[in-house]
Amino acid sequence: MNTSKKIKIAILDDHPLIIEGLNLLFSKSEDYEVISGFTNSTSLFNFKKLNSIDILLLDVFLKDDNGIDVCLKVKKYNPKIIVLGMSSQSERSIVLQMIKNGANGYLLKSANLDEFIYCIKNAIEGKIVFSKEVETLMNIAHFSDLKSIPRLTQREKEILQLLIQGKSTQEISEILFLSFLTVQTHRRNMLNKFQLKNAVELINFVNQNGLL
Repeated sequence: MNTSKKIKIAILDDHPLIIEGLNLLFSKSEDYEVISGFTNSTSLFNFKKLNSIDILLLDVFLKDDNGIDVCLKVKKYNPKIIVLGMSSQSERSIVLQMIKNGANGYLLKSANLDEFIYCIKNAIEGKIVFSKEVETLMNIAHFSDLKSIPRLTQREKEILQLLIQGKSTQEISEILFLSFLTVQTHRRNMLNKFQLKNAVELINFVNQNGLL
């Protein structure tokens, strides 16, 4: 990557205010420029200059797609694009799934400009990077945890309790005031972390292992 030129950043987030805010943050830097912002994955993959992107700041929970899946697609399309997941929450299992799908790091949206730039610089050097709060979380949980029985987050417990009651994904999204795709992402992530095939297996596994 030619560091004599500005590092080109693209942002995929379904909240225009997040895109505008990050754009404003990076406008203060002489080394980085935001070349485009996207509110959905379709517009990202239709972008004619997709190969010119150095860094993609990717919202993990999108309304129209799953950021974890988008990460994998981007990496298959062009492995050289550095993908940094962004979220307002730092759940260990989500972070690990992003890294497994090729993400170069994971940042909280509340991170300041210095944290973003620090992470970007280190990601360019080939390191896996996290913003401070996420790094604290990951220091507690090593990657070997994937091989043991992971713990459920509070949000996953809420979703599971409703699944046990026979609630559908749509009903759960309405009860917990979450988007349909956010609930779907949590459900799929739980299946992935326990290596199970469906909700029935998940409920049985949780009951057998006393995880609730």
